[in-house]
Amino acid sequence: MSPARYPSLLQINTRVHLTALSRTLGRAATLDDIADAELDQLAAQGFDWVWLLSVWQTGPAGQRVSRGQADWRREFERSLPDLREEDIAGSGFAVQAYSVHSGLGGDAALARLRARLRARGLKLTLDFVPNHVALDHPWVDAHPEFFIQGTAAEMAAAPQNWVRLRTKSGVLILAHGRDPYFDGWPDTLQLNYGRAQLQQAMIGELQRIAGQCDGLRCDMAMLLLPDVFERTWGVRSQPFWPKAIGALRHRQPDFEFLAEVYWDLEWTLQQQGFNHCSDKRLLDRLRALQAPPVRAHLQAGLDYQDRLARFLENHDEPRAAASFAADVHAAAAVITYCTPGLRFFQQGQCEGHRVRVSPHLVRAPQEPVDARLAAFYARLLELLRRPVLRDGQWSLLDCHEAWGGNSSVQQFIAWQWERPGAPRLCVVVNYAPQQGQCFVQLPWPELAGRGWRWCDLLGDAVYERPGDDLQARGLYVDLPPWGHHVFEVQNAADE
Repeated sequence: MSPARYPSLLQINTRVHLTALSRTLGRAATLDDIADAELDQLAAQGFDWVWLLSVWQTGPAGQRVSRGQADWRREFERSLPDLREEDIAGSGFAVQAYSVHSGLGGDAALARLRARLRARGLKLTLDFVPNHVALDHPWVDAHPEFFIQGTAAEMAAAPQNWVRLRTKSGVLILAHGRDPYFDGWPDTLQLNYGRAQLQQAMIGELQRIAGQCDGLRCDMAMLLLPDVFERTWGVRSQPFWPKAIGALRHRQPDFEFLAEVYWDLEWTLQQQGFNHCSDKRLLDRLRALQAPPVRAHLQAGLDYQDRLARFLENHDEPRAAASFAADVHAAAAVITYCTPGLRFFQQGQCEGHRVRVSPHLVRAPQEPVDARLAAFYARLLELLRRPVLRDGQWSLLDCHEAWGGNSSVQQFIAWQWERPGAPRLCVVVNYAPQQGQCFVQLPWPELAGRGWRWCDLLGDAVYERPGDDLQARGLYVDLPPWGHHVFEVQNAADE
């Protein structure tokens, strides 16, 4: 079976998930303890990809930093009021070695889980953290030249961005990993992409770990772009991603790369070989609760939109159920997941979990299921399994005033999906806090002379409309605040 044009991915916080499973089993759980029934459910829900967050080996240095940072601990306590020291394992992004953490069962357990995923048609994504490594990474002694090194003066001027370490080469001042706009991450060391030997070593890491999965989510991928790297560190570098992705795809042509990216650099990274780039801009515009900027974002070409990863939450972002009121949440989800691109979900999102759990933690609070949201997401996931939404052709539709002077037309976003042999879908969202009306224009030549039945696949509405009127004026829509329809459109004579 060929891969879907618009697949779905579920992010699972591996350590948190296994901690919860450990409570059930009464012993420490590993990847082998993830039940076949759970994998069956993921496949039945229509997911194509599973991203296991934080499977790599971390070390005691990162754990010490995580436990010792007062501001981080306050964040942890907000998530876990009953926080215990053992809950703080250290960030999964402070990687000591790209081997599966011994506490999760090691590389062999991951290989067995991957085989079980494959048997169900599920592909596996893992983390790649290219910008930095843990404080106790073996390269600190073996290859200190792989890191950005500084001076006592630089450390005195910005002590939050540097660390003094005793190594086999002597005492060195090394930079913490960071981006150009924030202080360094104190549990990490910055890699120096100005060195060709470091770039080649990282390509070697990529090639090795690619044998353990089907795709990689690349953390803060834009930090390696030569202009960004030079702006951050004053060091010139050669492009890394085209060379690295090309080398890996030479061995594994179907391997997929997902980039975390900001600062409007999504297109740049797509052109350098990434299959998908995170679409934080859409999320930000949805949070602003204004339809026109969202509609403008959806006017981009499909060569760009097809390669975006659209999401409402992830490990870095607040939970969607905490960010959006229930009605807004549903409208935002329809826009996010019924438009082109990779459909990205986080475990717990469909149940309405509200507490964001830091990647430094291995335990999450127990939260009740939001029955209303769970029912909505069950219908949405069922909808997303339809071939027209996985492989169909998408396009925006124009909306016109319902009557002269009715400015509520600006609140609406509408689009269609079509696929040979399948009924059209017409999606309409009133993304605003007040009721609105409009006519949705339908450029469908087959409308005239027939009656058409409109069935809302996420609701109970069923309408019949004459084709001549639909062709002349469009589909009249009157929706409450944050209201939406996902219509399946069929010739009434076929019913």
